[in-house]
Amino acid sequence: MKKNNIIVLNLIGLRCPEPIMMIRKTIRKIQQNKKILVVSDDPSTKRDIPNFCYFMEHQLLENNIEHIPYHFLLKKGI
Repeated sequence: MKKNNIIVLNLIGLRCPEPIMMIRKTIRKIQQNKKILVVSDDPSTKRDIPNFCYFMEHQLLENNIEHIPYHFLLKKGI
């Protein structure tokens, strides 16, 4: 789903390692500097998504992990 030129990736109900696998698959298909809004309820994503961005050299622009569902705004590339 696209929202204001941002791809929304609804990962509610998926558990580790599925969220990271879905993010990786999606991010491979998009152009550099495009954004993905990830919505997840898996507690492990609070740790896994920032680590994924760091190691794969993408930007974590925003995250809201205070309440479920968690929201992460990622940008492909650095």
